[in-house]
Amino acid sequence: MCAAQVCAQIGAYTWPALLPGFIADWHLTNSEAGWITGVFYAAYTLAVPVLVTLTDRIDARIVYLSGVALTMTSHVGFAALADGFWSAIVARALAGVGWAGTYMTGLKLLADRVDPVLMSRAVAGHAASIGISGALSFTFAGAMHRWYGWRGAFVGAALAAMVAWVIVFWWAPPRERRGLHASQVALFDFRPVLRNRSAMAYALAYSAHTWEMNALRGWAVTFLTYVATVTGETSPWIAPTLVATTMGLVGTGASVAGNEASIRLGRQRLVRLAMLSCAICAAVIGFLGSRSYPLAAVLVLGYGLLIWLDSSSLTAGAAGSADPARRGATLALHSMAGYGGGFVGPIVIGWILDRAGGMSPFGWGLAFLHVGVVVLVGRFAFIWFAPRDLAGDRAQR
Repeated sequence: MCAAQVCAQIGAYTWPALLPGFIADWHLTNSEAGWITGVFYAAYTLAVPVLVTLTDRIDARIVYLSGVALTMTSHVGFAALADGFWSAIVARALAGVGWAGTYMTGLKLLADRVDPVLMSRAVAGHAASIGISGALSFTFAGAMHRWYGWRGAFVGAALAAMVAWVIVFWWAPPRERRGLHASQVALFDFRPVLRNRSAMAYALAYSAHTWEMNALRGWAVTFLTYVATVTGETSPWIAPTLVATTMGLVGTGASVAGNEASIRLGRQRLVRLAMLSCAICAAVIGFLGSRSYPLAAVLVLGYGLLIWLDSSSLTAGAAGSADPARRGATLALHSMAGYGGGFVGPIVIGWILDRAGGMSPFGWGLAFLHVGVVVLVGRFAFIWFAPRDLAGDRAQR
């Protein structure tokens, strides 16, 4: 499952990786670029409550294979038909629906099969596979673009997704659903999930977390390209796409390490500390990073590490807090809350840049500063809802 996720998701960030070129070639405003980035997460947010909740009733394998097939279609469609704002919007929206059918459904496949004590580590392993593929996506897109152009980059993403489909079709056997117990639960009744304060605490924090994660991931390459241009860094010591890849890899390691820290130190403590650190970093990265490319690269890497630190801890907290009969619905709501924020974050970055008169140190400073405010609000909500630690977390013993 984890190997398939790497292949399925390796094309997920082809658009943000190549965004500076699209802005120039298609004459996009920053707001338009933000919308194309954000619509991926908007489509995901709308589709995920249906697709993931269905896995409480039918085999998640069926939903997963359908999601990967749609992902392949979206990448091929972008390569063949995209030539501006509206065609890109449609293709990226289809990609978002495809991701809704692969990300949390893949997690559901694992969550249904592991002992509750091992749940946290299983989720961390799954998150690591997603993180690795997301990190490699930037370098993969950059390399394919150099060799075959941007259309070739999207075709390569489609071929990788095809490999994921084959892996799951052949090596993830079908599994019968639990008939009676699952059928007694109203499939799309989210009210019991909303009453689960612990699950909702993790979901609200995840919303702020994904807001800032997608804001950085969607604009990191463009931010670094801007800094390299205005500071005269004609041959950066490490290219913007490679910085973004390194950020993802560092973040993946931080996510796994953060989950282990949650087990040993307490999940709530780790999340509160990570969110406070992120808010501080967001307040300074835009203002300081614009001064030099090496400084900007270091700040992006450090900020990425802090953002990913509580990523697995939040999703594991939601999965472990869920009623087993409603785990699909809980993960659906958790993911919808998260990627609702993930949809808005990149758009607000572009909107602030345009309102500030375009890309400038002041504009980037304000753009990232708003993320820090959002994270502080999410931290307050997390504390207010008072989530619980999970079985296997040593802090509760």
